[in-house]
Amino acid sequence: MNTERIGLIGVTLLLVVGGVATILAPTIVTGPGRAPAEASVTTTTTADGGLGSLFGLTLWGVTVLFGGTALLWTVLTYVFGSGYEPPSNEYGLEDVQVRIMTVDATAVVQETVDSVPDELTDVHVIAEKPIDVRGATVHVVPDDFACQAVRKGRAQEWARRALSTDREFVLYLDEDSIVESFDGLPDADVVQLREKPRRTGSSLSFLADVYRMGVQIEQRAFARLSIPLFAWGGGIAVRTEVEDTVTWDRETLVEDTAFVWTAFQDHDFDFALSAAVCRNEAPPSLYDLFQQRRRWSAGNLQTAKILPLRYELLTRVRNYTWGLSPIVMLVVVPLSALGASVGHSGAFLAASLGLALFTAFWFIRGVVYYGEDYHVWMLALPLAPLVTVVHALGTVLGILSPPEGFRVTTKVGSG
Repeated sequence: MNTERIGLIGVTLLLVVGGVATILAPTIVTGPGRAPAEASVTTTTTADGGLGSLFGLTLWGVTVLFGGTALLWTVLTYVFGSGYEPPSNEYGLEDVQVRIMTVDATAVVQETVDSVPDELTDVHVIAEKPIDVRGATVHVVPDDFACQAVRKGRAQEWARRALSTDREFVLYLDEDSIVESFDGLPDADVVQLREKPRRTGSSLSFLADVYRMGVQIEQRAFARLSIPLFAWGGGIAVRTEVEDTVTWDRETLVEDTAFVWTAFQDHDFDFALSAAVCRNEAPPSLYDLFQQRRRWSAGNLQTAKILPLRYELLTRVRNYTWGLSPIVMLVVVPLSALGASVGHSGAFLAASLGLALFTAFWFIRGVVYYGEDYHVWMLALPLAPLVTVVHALGTVLGILSPPEGFRVTTKVGSG
C-alpha cells in the first residue's frame, strides 16, 4: 500500500469519525447566569473524547495543503507563465507526419482524418484491428509485436519503428482529436497542442472538463520549467530525432507524460505550447470520466518515481491534494447544513471561502477559455463545488484502487 493511499484513507477516517463525533457530541444548555433575565439561553456543542479537536486539526491541515497547492498554481501560472505567448511557426505542414491512434473506432477516426488540413499529406492511422478510413494510410499493429510499452504506448512504439519518415516532426492525435486550427509548428523539440473538450453526453462530465481547462492554463508556464508537469497525448508533436532518442518503450498508464518526463530530465530539449487547438471529446458519462481521471492519477503516481526528487514530491502532493478536496467538501458541507460547528474559528471559514473562490475562478476561467459561444455555461457557476467533487473523485479512485490496465475512454463521435 503506497503512502498516498495510506494518507488518504487515514485522513478520510479522521474526517468522517470527527464529523460524526461533532454531530453526536453532548449539548450543554446554559441560562442567562448573571446576565439580565431576558437574555437568551446559550447552547454549546462539545466534542466527545477530543475527536472534535482532532477533526478541526485535520480540516485545517487539509485546508492548508489545498491552499498551498492553489498558491503554487498561482505562482506557476501568473509568475512563471506571465507573458507567455506561443512562439511563431518555423515549420510548415509539409514538415509534419500525422499519426492517429485508435483501437478500432472507424467513424470517430474518420471525423478526425477529415478535420486534418489538406496540406498535411502524410497521414497514418495506427489501429489495433483492421478498419477502413478514407484519406489516410491504415496500419494494424501486429499481434506478435513485443516491447515494454503496453496498449497505446505499444502502438506508438511500433509506429516509431515501422514507419520511416523524413519529416521533421511527428504529430500524434487521438482518435477523437478534431483539428480545429493547425498551420505549422514552432522550433521546439516537443510541441503541446491545446485541447478543448466538446460535450458528447453528460453535462456534468462536460462541466468537469470545462473546470479542468481553467486549471490547465498553468501549461503556459511549462516551457519555462526544466520538466513540464504533464502532457496531453491527444495532440502532441515530437521532433523525429527526439522520438527516436527517447522512444515510447516503457510500461506506463500515461505514456504521453512519461515520454515528456523522460525526455526532459535526460536531455536538454525545448518545450512549447502551441496556439493550435484540438476539439477532443469530453467523457460521455460520469463513469467514463471517473475511469479516465483514475488512470491519469494512478499513472502519474506510478511514473513519478522517474522524476528528480523535487518534481516527484510536487507531483505526489498535487495528486494527493486533488484527492482530498472532494472528501473535505463531502464532509464539511453536510455538517454546515446541519448547523454543526467545524474548524473552531472564523479563520477556518475565511480560509474555506478563499478556496471556494479559487474553485469558482477555475470554473470561470475555463468558460472564458472556451470563448463567447460558451458563456451560457457561466449559469452553471453555482454547481462549481459539485463539479470540483466530480472532477476529483477519479483521482481518489486512482490513489485507492489503481487500474491494472489501460482502459480506452468511450468515444461517441457525431453519429
